[in-house]
Amino acid sequence: MVHTRFHGPGPDAAFEAGLAEGAFRIQRCASCGVHVHYPRALCPDCGSAELDTVRASGEGTVHATSVVRVRPGHGEDYNIALVDLAEGPRMMTRVVDIAPDAVRIGDAVTAFVGEIEGDRVVLFRPATAPASGDVR
Repeated sequence: MVHTRFHGPGPDAAFEAGLAEGAFRIQRCASCGVHVHYPRALCPDCGSAELDTVRASGEGTVHATSVVRVRPGHGEDYNIALVDLAEGPRMMTRVVDIAPDAVRIGDAVTAFVGEIEGDRVVLFRPATAPASGDVR
């Protein structure tokens, strides 16, 4: 059995720091080249601890989509989607700037850092939407 002791901030620190700066970052394994998201201490492909933080391209494709229906008077319906990033990882997110039920599997989307209930998060909009606020 191998025991590894980690010191300093957790693997999600660079991701959260990026969000605070308006940047969407993911990890890339220096050993095998696989991109990783959600941040981890070890590469899920080869087990290496050599994970660098890189900017994500912001390009993605909708893999799955669902609409969350909100009771009248308690907010608006919204979309939850699984998006395949151009770099390979899949992430759960929201596709915005489009009606929640208009999002389709296979849609090209572009990431940007936005807010949900005061928290900085990675959101996506249709790739044909205006580029203001897109990932930098």
